[in-house]
Amino acid sequence: MSKNKKLLLIDGNSVSFRAFFAMHNVLDKFVTGDGVHTNALYAFNNMLDIILKEEKPTSALVAFDAGKTTFRTEMFSDYKGTRAKTPPELMEQLPLIKEMLNLRGIKTYELKNYEADDIIGTMSRLGDEGDMDVTIITGDRDLTQLTTDKVTVRVNVKGVTETEAYTPAHVKEKLGITPDQIIDMKGLMGDNSDHYPGVEKVGEKTAIKLINEYGNMEGLYEHVDEMKKSKLKEHLIHDKDQAFLSKKLATINKDAPIEIGLTDLEYVGDNQEQLIKFYQKMGFNSFLEKMNIDTSETVEKLATIDFLELNDDTVKTIISDKSPQTIVVENLDENYHVEPIIGLAIESAGKYYATDDVSILENIELQNWLNDATKEKYVFDYKRTIALLNRYGAKISGVSFDMLLVAYLLDTNDNKTDIGLVAQNYGHQLPTEDEFYGKGVKKAVPEDSKDLSNYLCQQAQVINTLHDQMLKELKDNDQDSLYDEIELPLTIVLSDMELQGVTVNVSQLKEMENSFAERLAEIEKNIYKEAGQEFNINSPKQLGVVLFEDLKLPVIKKTKTGYSTAVDVLEKLKDKSPVVQDILDYRQISKINSTYAVGLQKFIQPDNKIHTIYQQTLTQTGRLSSIEPNLQNIPIRIDEGRQIRKAFVPQHEDWEMFSADYSQVELRVLAHISGDENMQEAFKEDYDIHAHTAMRIFGLNSTDEVTPDMRRKAKATNFGIVYGISDYGLSQNIGITRKEAAQFIENYFEQYPGVKKYMDDIVKFARENGYVETIMHRRRYLPDIHAKNFALRNFAQRTAMNTPIQGSAADIIKVAMINMQKKLQELDLKANLLLQVHDEMIFEAPKSEIETLEKLVPSVMDSAVKLDVPLKVESAHGKTWYEAK
Repeated sequence: MSKNKKLLLIDGNSVSFRAFFAMHNVLDKFVTGDGVHTNALYAFNNMLDIILKEEKPTSALVAFDAGKTTFRTEMFSDYKGTRAKTPPELMEQLPLIKEMLNLRGIKTYELKNYEADDIIGTMSRLGDEGDMDVTIITGDRDLTQLTTDKVTVRVNVKGVTETEAYTPAHVKEKLGITPDQIIDMKGLMGDNSDHYPGVEKVGEKTAIKLINEYGNMEGLYEHVDEMKKSKLKEHLIHDKDQAFLSKKLATINKDAPIEIGLTDLEYVGDNQEQLIKFYQKMGFNSFLEKMNIDTSETVEKLATIDFLELNDDTVKTIISDKSPQTIVVENLDENYHVEPIIGLAIESAGKYYATDDVSILENIELQNWLNDATKEKYVFDYKRTIALLNRYGAKISGVSFDMLLVAYLLDTNDNKTDIGLVAQNYGHQLPTEDEFYGKGVKKAVPEDSKDLSNYLCQQAQVINTLHDQMLKELKDNDQDSLYDEIELPLTIVLSDMELQGVTVNVSQLKEMENSFAERLAEIEKNIYKEAGQEFNINSPKQLGVVLFEDLKLPVIKKTKTGYSTAVDVLEKLKDKSPVVQDILDYRQISKINSTYAVGLQKFIQPDNKIHTIYQQTLTQTGRLSSIEPNLQNIPIRIDEGRQIRKAFVPQHEDWEMFSADYSQVELRVLAHISGDENMQEAFKEDYDIHAHTAMRIFGLNSTDEVTPDMRRKAKATNFGIVYGISDYGLSQNIGITRKEAAQFIENYFEQYPGVKKYMDDIVKFARENGYVETIMHRRRYLPDIHAKNFALRNFAQRTAMNTPIQGSAADIIKVAMINMQKKLQELDLKANLLLQVHDEMIFEAPKSEIETLEKLVPSVMDSAVKLDVPLKVESAHGKTWYEAK
């Protein structure tokens, strides 16, 4: 065969399974008129579009498993015994996936008594021997054993659209072994997912080390008797039979008795006529639109919209309408506090009005209508809309539907801050901002204002069209009160905070900039003296040469370009030479100086304030983050970082800064959610939770016996457990052996059995439902909870444990912020809520109101949500944010 022949082989079951869970969050959204689910079908087809375009195959095959019994189950009856049952919603889609593949000109095949892997293994061998280039698409890393110079295995890494390409060189780089040796590795370590055993206590690292030493399993067992006496040697000898059985089970059969040949796999492309009918039946409008097929029968087409000019005359029509109206206020770049409005559009009673002339905002009737809370309005991104209109002297009230917020709550993984992406998720072909305006330097407003107005009207149409469907989904998820009572009111609180801004003392920042520069010059001198030469401290390459070649410090880690000088490496070398601590100090101070002392200055507006932007729809746990600039990550563990807070001051001379934060809120949430009696007792009795934990896990009689080191270790364990920490992670954190750390965690769970039960139950819930929730029903989908890849699956399990805790803590402070803002208004206080930093709220207030705040703020915060344990709040005040700690 000629050199340009390309064979594409797809692992049908593996990719279908991943496709299903990649879009599990929209399971109920992708349903045909007959009630058949189509989410996996849709995701599979998306992947297919990308792969066909990239690979341009001349031949193609999608292989499927023929059933649960294969030659492997005959060898080992428990093979794949622990696999979760295929969800019925996926089972019903498999015949549709096969039908669609055939309509797309791709052959499907299954073989009784064999797995899809064996069909692919055999076909890839035939393709390789026939001098074809072969690409395999799979979600299963086991297939990387098939890589050769002609065979590339692309493994799905995120959903189904992103893959990692394995060649023999990549396998070697990633695993440190050859493709042929993968079966030896699997033989020794076994496979939890396929449920075959391997050798006891042998994991991936040990298996690879042994294979590199002995070549393969046969070589290892020839020399096993010569090994030093150890537990490992005992396990290897004891489990020899199951190791060889596991190797057999892991080996893909490249000589399966398949009844088709390469000539049967010619890729012929789409059967257009039949495929159109299939897409129409499935309701796949976005695929139809890609084929340039008119979808007006199935979805309202978003082409040209007949709109009227938004002007003084048409405003009169808009404000007389009693039904809900949709408003779009557009700006071009991220920082809406400084970027101008480029256009407006309003949908009212089915008609559209638009303009790029912002002087319309001077119209008093329009201003009154915008600010009328009784006139219901729909928008995309309420907070941005408030800020933009505010700069033009207009206020907006009465917004009941913020499409961005609803999309975020329905799936926090999506982070779709672009209306085009949300629209496309629902099958509407609205261009994204990048598609419409262009990217980077090419980003610009269209020359023809009609094009802009039409695009804004399209946005208004999408918001209006999807309103009912999205709110129904929210209600079905039991998230309507999370939206109505927390997220929507919080938007108004956050916009008040952003518009208020926080005053910054510029001269204080400049002073710090100078003193940091002096410190850096001093440290620089010391480094040169200790190193015996001058060099570029900021160059990792030069620094590596100085440390590891000139000063002969032990090499901890190498990178492709030389020696690693990362923080974790330098931390390990601190006691080897005083220069290392100086370099760490230099880096730390340099970063604080450039990011904060210098960096913050460019964000100060003419009113001497910084107006940060709170991202309400970004994090998957529900926590707020801030940008332009980020004021939530000013380092406070080191004094130089804390000093930055001295520059943040109240706006009036006779005012003070006041801060209040929750004490150990996540651990209190854990005590509540887990219902653990011992942990709840500790909080109810107001014990020092870390000393109490130390007393319990070290088996002491009272907290008086707890040493500072014991408390430190218990504290790391308490917080580590919240994040689903492993024994390895804990051993690294507190400087003990992995074995000791495992014992620590075991002791912890013995003392807090309710926490252990919670951890087990929540992972089980995630496996069964595909998501976890906070106490307020904030939902996070975990598509990787069923991943075959151990690392991905393990991370999803840790996320399942942590999200309800961290997310519930985020819910609590959000409720407190809303209640606090109400109280300030009710009591007519002059105090302003300025900042939120995770568990902390920062205010400015006249000195005369500080005493009131000291009583009011903690009482509002600790009653925000009723938990089974008390919430504890600590507060402080002073002339600057630094003093209010």
